[in-house]
Amino acid sequence: MGVLVVASKSDTASMTLYNAMMRLDGWSESFSSSLGDYYIHECDRVYLLLIDQIHIRADGIDFIFKKNTNLPVNDVFILSKHVSSSNTPAMTLHAIGIPGILPYGEEGKSGGKNGILVPPSKYFASLFRRMNKLAREGKLDSDFDLTLETTHHGPILKTPTLYIEIGSTDNEWSRDDVADCWAEVISDVLGMFGDELRYFNPNSEVMIGFGGGHYAPRHRAVIIDSEINLGHVIANYSLIFDQKSESQIPSGPWSECIKNVVESTKISFPNNRIFAHLDRKSFKGWERSAIIQRLDELGIEVRRGKQISQRE
Repeated sequence: MGVLVVASKSDTASMTLYNAMMRLDGWSESFSSSLGDYYIHECDRVYLLLIDQIHIRADGIDFIFKKNTNLPVNDVFILSKHVSSSNTPAMTLHAIGIPGILPYGEEGKSGGKNGILVPPSKYFASLFRRMNKLAREGKLDSDFDLTLETTHHGPILKTPTLYIEIGSTDNEWSRDDVADCWAEVISDVLGMFGDELRYFNPNSEVMIGFGGGHYAPRHRAVIIDSEINLGHVIANYSLIFDQKSESQIPSGPWSECIKNVVESTKISFPNNRIFAHLDRKSFKGWERSAIIQRLDELGIEVRRGKQISQRE
């Protein structure tokens, strides 16, 4: 196991988070690489890398780091600022890629390429639940939304990846208390100061979320009240339907998007049972029926929220 934590000098919040990670005990002296300086934690499975370039453009950084250092990298966490049109303060995290957006292969505005998904980190749900607990204990929930986001933006990597963010303005990006909370969350979930991964169960079932807005409130509510793992979460804007035909399954990139989302999640969880949860009210009836049929073709069960909680 090896987790590469990446920070960027080009991102204010990323540097605040980087400094919080460095305040944790147990880091080695710095090592140099073509990407930048990096540190190895004494637990021998977490590495902290500081790069000059903005992270959303750091395509292939996982492969380059492994090639330069010969260290195993099984997951990547990228420390980042969060920006929103409302400037709402937030602690948030999300998987990456640009699902379902045409034309495929075109570069995204914030890195990545349309249609390309990066496998989600297997620690997604564990980090979200631990963040919620520690942030509430630290009274940060009075100032910040504690949330997650649907899959979006670059870079393009092969390794399961997660963005960990502070939003949404300079006032929040520089807050050490928020960054220290995130550093504690990361160290707890990765077991940096003990052998046990107390907050992550590798054998739990895995949920993929479809539908809803960018902050996925219905999927978020299911995850916070369960012990399941989480794959990609896909907003309505990534599931594009052409005009419905009365006699055929509707055309459009939505179908291939669902297939790609399932395949990408399976890369991160090759041995786990994967199921889907739909934000049902966000779809028209014929859209919902088409999605359920496509998931059935892919061997993915669809469950309602109450069914998920009953199985836990």
